[in-house]
Amino acid sequence: MPVQPRHPVPADAPAPAAARAAAQADGAPVDHAVGLSHFNSLPFAAAEAAFLECCGSLRWAHRMAAHRPYPDLGALLAASDEAGYDLAPSDIAEALAAEPAPCLHHDAPRVAHLALRAAHAAYESRFGHTFVICLDAYGPSQHVDQVLAGIRLRMEHEVDEERAVTAEELRRLARSRIVELMTAEPGRNESL
Repeated sequence: MPVQPRHPVPADAPAPAAARAAAQADGAPVDHAVGLSHFNSLPFAAAEAAFLECCGSLRWAHRMAAHRPYPDLGALLAASDEAGYDLAPSDIAEALAAEPAPCLHHDAPRVAHLALRAAHAAYESRFGHTFVICLDAYGPSQHVDQVLAGIRLRMEHEVDEERAVTAEELRRLARSRIVELMTAEPGRNESL
């Protein structure tokens, strides 16, 4: 099932992560410089829309698009971190509202779906927003366990402590999505 974008995306915006992953299934390394060069040349609205797919804060996406061109991936990631640290609580709330809750493949056992749904509901009831976690360090088979363990651990946090952890997870997710964005092959974006 394809991932639906969280925001309207102009036709010249880079392809969503799912399409990029399918396009790169051959395992060939992708040059970030090529993706970055293409991205730096996009119209402002297309770059902003692509950044909104990385982090749902319009202020963050606007700032990231406005500061182009980025000389290299390191500079882009540093700018992402800086913009993330500068987000106001309302910007973080906007980004969280755009985040889908981590979910299971439809073939997962019903009991796993129920456990995950119950854990998300308890978390959202306690903290008032979707649980977010960056799972880059784990294989797909570990995602459910990591999400459930993360929710269990973070339910013990005080509200202020969880707010800081959530903001850090949003920054980590944005970084991960930016790296994916920069691996998009420029010629394939329009057809995906």
